[in-house]
Amino acid sequence: MKVEVKMPATPVLTVAQIEAYRRDGFVVLRNAFDDEDTRTIIRWADEVEALPEELGKQWVFHEVSELDGRDLINRIEYIAPFHSGFASLTEILGTAAGQLLEEEAVLFKEKINFKMPGGGGFEPHQDSQAGWEDYASNFITVMICIDEATLENGCLELAPGQNKRGLLRGMEPLTEADTKDMTFVPVPTQPGDMVLFDAYTPHQSAPNPTATQRRVYYATYNKASEGDHIDQYYADKRKNFPPDIERDPNRVYVYKV
Repeated sequence: MKVEVKMPATPVLTVAQIEAYRRDGFVVLRNAFDDEDTRTIIRWADEVEALPEELGKQWVFHEVSELDGRDLINRIEYIAPFHSGFASLTEILGTAAGQLLEEEAVLFKEKINFKMPGGGGFEPHQDSQAGWEDYASNFITVMICIDEATLENGCLELAPGQNKRGLLRGMEPLTEADTKDMTFVPVPTQPGDMVLFDAYTPHQSAPNPTATQRRVYYATYNKASEGDHIDQYYADKRKNFPPDIERDPNRVYVYKV
């Protein structure tokens, strides 16, 4: 007998939350998902982590632990085509993204960032620096907290209002000169919390020297009127930064932003 799985409820932004996003370039929704829905999302993340690493399936990237040199999962991308739960979640999150885009949203990319014990951080950057302007004018990224994210294990940090400056630098992290007048605000989150920000909002996170993992799910959307680019985006990325299992051992791959 087939067991029906209850899909998480769709978070909808209030007028005040939309105004906060317009002011800061991001907005934080505490308890966007209730306990039951959060447990479902955590279970889905566990399932994705347990999937075998195979050619032509979800994209798995690794890193070396900064604590003891072990091999760690760093990130898994392109999940929804191979997991029905995350496929449904991308549709659910598109509603809130569409509120900020002020029209229907289409999925551009999605991933789980793992940041396991010993996992590295992310230098200050704008997502648009990765060449996203080739696809659409702006994007909304929706982050769902899977494990508690704290100052100690490298929670997301965002710079309010700095998105209004537009693209600051291309294809490399922001420099000290770029960020000297910025204030990065740490945003600790609990499982089920949601953060939305645009592609020009500078953000960063610290390494994780603790014994606890810090997983977060990111789904990124653009305006439907600007096209559906997910297939082209992953085809382009595959040429320059494919998943580890597809890499040429004689080629050096450099993660830029």
